[in-house]
Amino acid sequence: MLDTETTPRRGRIAARTSAALAVAALLAATAACGSEPVLPEQRADEPTAPQPLTSENVDAWLDDVLVPELEEDGIVGATVAVVGGGEVLTTRGFGYADIERQLPVDPEQTLFRIGSVSKVLTANAVMQLVEQGRIDLDTDVSAYLDFEFEREFDDDVTMRHLLSHTAGFEERLRGLMGSGDVSADLREALVNDPPEQVYRPGTTPSYSNYGNALAGYIVERVSGESFEDYIDHHLFEPLGLSASTFRQPLPDGLRDQMSNGYTADSGPAEPFEVVSMPPAGSASMSTADMARFMIEQLGALPDEQSLLSDETREQMFAPALTEEALGGFAEAPRMALGYFQTDRNGHRIVSHGGDTELFHTEMQLYPDDGAGIYISVNSNGNENADLQALRTDLVHAFADRYFPAESTDRAAAVDAETMRENAEAAAGTYVASRGFHSTFLSVLDAIQTFEFSVLDDGRLYLEAHPFTGEPTVYEQLGDHLWQDVASQGQIAVRVEDGDVTGIVHDNAFTMLPLSADRAMATPVLLASAAVLLIGLIAWPAAAIYRKVRGRPAPERGGRPYRTLIRIAAACSLLALAGWAAIVLTLMQLQEVPDLAIRGTQALQLIGLLGMIPAAVKVVRDLRRKAGWRPVAWAVLMLLALSGIANFAIEYQMLAPDLSY
Repeated sequence: MLDTETTPRRGRIAARTSAALAVAALLAATAACGSEPVLPEQRADEPTAPQPLTSENVDAWLDDVLVPELEEDGIVGATVAVVGGGEVLTTRGFGYADIERQLPVDPEQTLFRIGSVSKVLTANAVMQLVEQGRIDLDTDVSAYLDFEFEREFDDDVTMRHLLSHTAGFEERLRGLMGSGDVSADLREALVNDPPEQVYRPGTTPSYSNYGNALAGYIVERVSGESFEDYIDHHLFEPLGLSASTFRQPLPDGLRDQMSNGYTADSGPAEPFEVVSMPPAGSASMSTADMARFMIEQLGALPDEQSLLSDETREQMFAPALTEEALGGFAEAPRMALGYFQTDRNGHRIVSHGGDTELFHTEMQLYPDDGAGIYISVNSNGNENADLQALRTDLVHAFADRYFPAESTDRAAAVDAETMRENAEAAAGTYVASRGFHSTFLSVLDAIQTFEFSVLDDGRLYLEAHPFTGEPTVYEQLGDHLWQDVASQGQIAVRVEDGDVTGIVHDNAFTMLPLSADRAMATPVLLASAAVLLIGLIAWPAAAIYRKVRGRPAPERGGRPYRTLIRIAAACSLLALAGWAAIVLTLMQLQEVPDLAIRGTQALQLIGLLGMIPAAVKVVRDLRRKAGWRPVAWAVLMLLALSGIANFAIEYQMLAPDLSY
């Protein structure tokens, strides 16, 4: 399951990246270079009084703010809960749980998939065992496992790392989501083709479904119960959450209560989604159950009904790692133990978002104010829907209405000269830490890049934020800390030995500098593809021209080489088209047959081997003094085939392992 915080817009492995991507998107980006940056409007700091957090006020606000947005975005069904003062202030259902049968969303009964918000429940299970002394947050997790995962570093991987997304794992996409009536096998999902460890533990925030699922499996190992049984017996049953489950498929008693999920703003309904690693995202809950869970997390239930002690709960809400581990990253909001820190208006907020392919969810808690808000929708809406914005706008509006800033004073920026100097150091091209580093899907790094530049006034400019896709301007507030001038989002720039080594944003996501080799790979690919395409078009055009003009055909001795070069050029271009289709399909969380990948690799290999006849033709034309035009053409074709081959090698497109 892809998380709101997990994926750029989608950004999310994030999110339906158009893989037809390559030429159009990158050429458009190139054309935009040199144009004036689009600057966001700086937020206004006007004093406001908080609205009363009451059922009547909240319901009126939702009717005014949310209902029109749901209608405009074509959302089939939605549900909201707001809690405060130890009580459920409102649970609301909007639209339909089953549009075909016209069944409305019932917040008491209807189940929604909550995606990666499930990770909060998994973290609670872990912390129960920590509280009992059965799990130590800082012991290497191998002490609790019955299998070993490959490690790139000798450092311990601890439960603290797993819950804060700093264990260092890359991503895996194969089998992440499925459908049907077969239950997911958690151990098999963890052991079979695990992601590689690509960052030193505790140093680089990089959101990981695998890491959280590993934490859930440790709950299973330590408790002696299956993960689903443990959650039922130690979380859901004590809280009386009778319309909640991690089980896939759903138990018979809950199956009829499950909302359908829709890819668009109308039917038909899609099959029930099966998450391959349940602790990371398989929970289904009613809104009423979620509201009671939120109240428990805020410490508003009697001790005998609480899942955790106040001290353990506070430990969950606190930053998980220190400056010693994270360096400059520690100045920005950090991951807690299973929760994101998303403070706003000076109020402490812990939260989590979640997405399956069909359901999209956000939950935020105000530990110091005893309040919380939850929203989930069961469809992707119409073509104009922006589900990230819908959720973000709602929870921000909630904060600004009921918990506005007590003061309008803004933190002072550092002096202009220092800010410009540090902005210039940070300017450049970056890629997401959460990615596919050891598989052919590493090609996403060539597509999903993030450009930082320096404005005339010395502020830092991000062309498109990873989650919103919007231009963002940052001013520097501390040695490493920068703040978005249009919102309250913050980033931290880590500097080591004078070089920027990363920029962390949204707690568990880091942007890493794009290497020089990879920075050159994409423009070389585009130029190479253009040369091959022109070459293929030129061959028949030249033949027609010679026939019309009565010119002699080229000497026959070179024909085999020319034919082989044409075949290689055509195969290289077909391979690029094949990879574009494969990546687009995978980004929609649909499986691609291994045979299709192997076939594309075969085309790629033929293109690579075409460098041999191309090189032979260059040497042959030079020896027979064929003239500058044939030689130049042969050299260009050789370089073009080489450029595409180097790109394929750089991004593991010819790797024998079909992991992704």
